[in-house]
Amino acid sequence: MRQIIVSASNGIHQVARRAAVFTVCAMFVTVMIQIVARYAFSSPPVWTEDIARYSMVWTGLLGATLSFKTNSDAILMDTVFPKRPHIMGLVTDAIQTAAILTFTLPVIYFCFVGLKGGFSKGYLMRQSGLTADTLGIPMVWISMSVPIAFIIILLHLAARWAAPQSVTTNDVTNTQLD
Repeated sequence: MRQIIVSASNGIHQVARRAAVFTVCAMFVTVMIQIVARYAFSSPPVWTEDIARYSMVWTGLLGATLSFKTNSDAILMDTVFPKRPHIMGLVTDAIQTAAILTFTLPVIYFCFVGLKGGFSKGYLMRQSGLTADTLGIPMVWISMSVPIAFIIILLHLAARWAAPQSVTTNDVTNTQLD
């Protein structure tokens, strides 16, 4: 079971990395189109700003999952409690996990369920009724980035606990070098 969790985390990490690269490229291309159209033709297309903005949202949230997986995120507890022998390391990891769960679980919950209960009032359902003005697509496609990113972070957190830290970090580092 541990190997399945670590493998799933590593596989999702690779998919998220490719998706993040794609969204950065989409953002860059649409911004360049907007710049050229604005200064060369004095008429930028209205859709480029929305695509760049929504690409930036996806890039940021996918980038957060990549940073979390590779321990490149801001790790406050390591600066307060440097890694110590086994038992203190477990305590520090437990405090970090509690902080992560305290933040991520309510976000995921309220993406699907509203304040008074019921799926019809959850964040995603409220967004599904809205459309992007210039693109005409449901806003839920952009809003899905929030629960997807947080669920990926939870998977990476499970992988941290499922295998020794050196195994999951080395797996990610080795796949990035290939």
